[in-house]
Amino acid sequence: MSEATVREGVLRVARQGARWLSTGPDGGYRDADAAYNVSVPEGWTETDLDAYVADRRERARFDAPGPALLTGVDLAHCRGARSDPVIAYATAGVSNPAALPVDAGDADAGVPETAEAHPGTVNVLLVTTRSLDRGALAGLLATAVEAKTATLLAETGFPGTTTDAVVAGTDPDGEPARFAGSATAVGAAARACVRDAVRASLASRYAERAPPDSVADAEHGVATTRRTEVFAP
Repeated sequence: MSEATVREGVLRVARQGARWLSTGPDGGYRDADAAYNVSVPEGWTETDLDAYVADRRERARFDAPGPALLTGVDLAHCRGARSDPVIAYATAGVSNPAALPVDAGDADAGVPETAEAHPGTVNVLLVTTRSLDRGALAGLLATAVEAKTATLLAETGFPGTTTDAVVAGTDPDGEPARFAGSATAVGAAARACVRDAVRASLASRYAERAPPDSVADAEHGVATTRRTEVFAP
């Protein structure tokens, strides 16, 4: 399985020869020996993200380049969960929720639909020992996003925040698996790991104070309240 190390506000998840798919900065598919989750300070305003990540990685004495996520959550609240053949890590906070009301109510009145970007407050990094092709790795990422969304809805009432991100990894030398959806061994393990890691991180982050009850009560956030033209193709 992978090896996780936290140092100088940086989480490194190391897996020799892994292939990753990231929704974070400079995302997409990438072969690398590690992936990262980097905690940024309050008031962070960096715009050259590649240089910033490289600098933080160097300060933490992590040599291997790899995909990286950025979070405003202190890594003291990072939690992991494992269930063969998957391990997942999460940092979770909801200071910038993104609501998607089916029927917009008074609580959403005046809440913007767009906002300036803030560091991802729900980041998930997971990796499987199974070998997945590009399509199956995308399926694993989708399964992880689904699990994150379901867990956040149950725990906070929000489906996500404005800048959530996920990195999913696979071992190309592992036992092959064709799919990674919810009915597969890989997908079922991923769903459980993401659920439990996100719940544990939320419990740590909000041990002494409650999360916001609505977008209006949050520091930042958006609510998508627009109506669309629905049609039959």
